[in-house]
Amino acid sequence: MRSTQPAARRVEQRGLWFEEFDLDCVYSHRPGRTLTEADNVLFTTMTMNTQSLHLDAAWSEGQPFGQRLVNSMFTLATLVGLSVAQLTEGTISANLGLEQVAFPKPVFHGDTLYAETRVLDKRLSRSRPGEGVVRFAHTGRNQHGDVVAEAARVTLVRQRPQEQG
Repeated sequence: MRSTQPAARRVEQRGLWFEEFDLDCVYSHRPGRTLTEADNVLFTTMTMNTQSLHLDAAWSEGQPFGQRLVNSMFTLATLVGLSVAQLTEGTISANLGLEQVAFPKPVFHGDTLYAETRVLDKRLSRSRPGEGVVRFAHTGRNQHGDVVAEAARVTLVRQRPQEQG
């Protein structure tokens, strides 16, 4: 039986085109991500980081924080990852670099990471027609609102395709 209903409008999730990035906006990325012991141990061992601060609970008890720390590279990857669906899903061509990476407070097992992003600047690419360079400032906060990670990221983002206006 054929439906007599008009075709439903289809919306596919995507990031923003170059033209859509707003310099006067803070993009809040939700939901957050609770970082678990399993996440930390898996990431740490997959990346061959044998740092006892991530793997050895007994040894870490005697260190200044009194417990294992979440691997900072996992924190950084999650911080950037939290922004993807809202900002760059399907619209990014490449990551060009990370700069000004800082971890002002530690992240522990069970902490929840929330991310927000500001666009620092953007310009059309001089070498790649149809694309632009966008520089982001990513900030990660824990469940208490403490800043635990910051990074500037430079990306190459596609402009809106001509057929989409």
